[in-house]
Amino acid sequence: MGNGKWRTAGRTLMRVIAVWAVSTVTLLVLAGALPDFQLQSDDGDTITRTAFTAAWGAGAFGLLSALVWPVLVRALLIVPALVLGALVFFLNGSLLLIALRLIPDGRGDAAPETAVVVAAVMSAVASATSTALAVRDDEAYRRRLSRLADRRRRRGRSPDPAEPGRDGPPGTVFLQLDGVGHDVLVKAAAAGLMPTVAGWLADSSGHRLTPWRTDWSSQTGASQLAILHGSNHDVPAFRWYEKETRTVMVSSRPASALEMQRRAIRRTHDGGLLTVDGASRGNLFSGGAGQLALVLSMAARRGKGRRSRAGYFAYFSDPANATRTALSFVAEVLREIGQSTRARARKVTPRIKRGGLYPFIRAFATVVERDVVVAAVLGDMFAGRTAVYADLVAYDEVAHHSGPHSRDAEKVLVRLDRSLALIAKIADHTPRAYRIVLLSDHGQSPGETFAGKYGLTLKDLVRAGCGLPVPRRAQRTRSASEARDAVRIALHRPVEGQQDEHPAKLSDPIVLASGNLGLISFPDIEGRASREQIERRHPALLSTLANHPGIGFLLVGGEDGSVVLGRGGAEVAVAELTDGEGPLAGFDTGAADAVRRTDTFPHVADVMVNSMYDPATGTVHAFEEQIGSHGGLGGEQSRPFLLWPRGLTDPLDIVAAETAEGAPPPPGGGLVGAETVHRVLTRWLQESSGPQVPVRAEGFAGADLADEPFPVDTAAPADTPVPADNPSSTETPFPETTEAPVPGRPDTTA
Repeated sequence: MGNGKWRTAGRTLMRVIAVWAVSTVTLLVLAGALPDFQLQSDDGDTITRTAFTAAWGAGAFGLLSALVWPVLVRALLIVPALVLGALVFFLNGSLLLIALRLIPDGRGDAAPETAVVVAAVMSAVASATSTALAVRDDEAYRRRLSRLADRRRRRGRSPDPAEPGRDGPPGTVFLQLDGVGHDVLVKAAAAGLMPTVAGWLADSSGHRLTPWRTDWSSQTGASQLAILHGSNHDVPAFRWYEKETRTVMVSSRPASALEMQRRAIRRTHDGGLLTVDGASRGNLFSGGAGQLALVLSMAARRGKGRRSRAGYFAYFSDPANATRTALSFVAEVLREIGQSTRARARKVTPRIKRGGLYPFIRAFATVVERDVVVAAVLGDMFAGRTAVYADLVAYDEVAHHSGPHSRDAEKVLVRLDRSLALIAKIADHTPRAYRIVLLSDHGQSPGETFAGKYGLTLKDLVRAGCGLPVPRRAQRTRSASEARDAVRIALHRPVEGQQDEHPAKLSDPIVLASGNLGLISFPDIEGRASREQIERRHPALLSTLANHPGIGFLLVGGEDGSVVLGRGGAEVAVAELTDGEGPLAGFDTGAADAVRRTDTFPHVADVMVNSMYDPATGTVHAFEEQIGSHGGLGGEQSRPFLLWPRGLTDPLDIVAAETAEGAPPPPGGGLVGAETVHRVLTRWLQESSGPQVPVRAEGFAGADLADEPFPVDTAAPADTPVPADNPSSTETPFPETTEAPVPGRPDTTA
């Protein structure tokens, strides 16, 4: 053994002894402070004997944590993450009780509830001590952070001398800051909230920033599907109704995500962005990656092909990580309760209810998901993966409920920047050089909810416009009263063919919401309902919706072609739509082309409803309980960003080259649509690693999806109303597990 290895071994031994000593002192202090915790016999002991007992207990607890904890975590990976987070304290306390039983002569004892507290404090102190001792030791810092990757390499492939080193082709890490709009990022960097991003932008050799424009459906399901798999064709919203299967597709349901991924692969004949030695972390879709963690679409599959070993097990197998994350989880729950209480006390407006399970959902998104995903990304970098794509959803979750420009959301940006700084620092120590690309899938537009502004939901308004019963609270609103009057007037008009078209009993319309985008479907009308069919059945509905002050415009099919309807009787054929004119007055550039594209989708809703948009304030009205929303057109939600190292080809140059080769130019210029972003990212990977592998029968996750049957678990009877509003919304998937499928996450909005 060389001198360097002896010095390393000596430093490691000294750190172990130091952590042991600090843990021993901590145990002594806790024994003196907690009445139900003792380290002495009933007759008392000398100070030396008590110290020996504490040292024995601390050592036994440390060994059990190192040896038994990973086995416990592996056995409990079937448990959903929210439950496992609570079990962390119980399991840690159980290990402490076992450690106390191992002390000779039975001198250690603690009440179960006290053991939980002692174990949590012990783990936190040991972790803090180890970190403090290693902070000035670069090698120790690197070894500690690369432990997850080393563990995976020992389980998996052996080191390949031909693998690229730091002088070889660089790998690429794509980090998606979910819901962070271009303007939000620029303001946060300028205000000092995100110093890492600010440094990248200020460095002349650092990164470059540009906005891009989403499709009409400005939400993660559509954007990330196209970014990772090259197509979001026939994804009209976050949730939509498919008449032929009587199914409500919801992007946050595993079965729906799997089907969306399967359709994209079938359309593009390509496995995805990450087919070559890629890793997908915290995403809705796999991107064709072989390494998966917290990937929703894979959670719907069965068998070995859907299991993911990276990230989740590796992270929680370290008791210090588990305890630190669990404590942070509890702190985040308390932080949310305090912030929501303060908002109510100050009567902040707009404001929505943030009780129930939401504090726990927020804590999962902002703590558990962040910690596991970041740890998985670090492991991928130390393992030398070619391409890594990770989604950090913390900001999006908080902005939905607190507002995209709120102090709550700004604090999340600060913590996200720290994660970026950690990843950037680790990139200097990885065996392979890495380029870090930062991007978002959409932004968020602020505004009071539709229900908060007008006293009734979009579903209530639709039912009133159809002459159907509505809840008592909605009956008293002006909107519902006007709708009922319109129905009474319309029903006195003779409508040609009304008797032939009107069956004895009509099914209720299905009303769904995706932020400020609403979808109305009539399940008993085969295929896409035309304007004429709708007006024969419900003569007041379309005019009621089009003239409502909270609605910007409608898209509806017609016997002579689709039309867009607006207030005051505005009506324009889709083929003749023009940005900024008619029903699209005030909306951003590209709105007309976005509407035209969605109109071609096989599963476009019978009526597509976009809320009003005030260009002066940037506000919209979400059809869900969200004061920061996305999903339709209007404002910052349609302007995400792309931030890339200067050594990569400019995205606009890539688009220009495609146009020169015969591709149609993007409407309005710039980067338009998530499918264009996919082509840019693919080009960047090709620049360093060669062409990506197309779809094939085996070799990557998701390649066999094109012919796999769709496990329909989301069917809704045609005559059953489907809830459009959900006060608890998150895009965070429950973690994928190593040994067993994870129950689907709640039906929530991206």
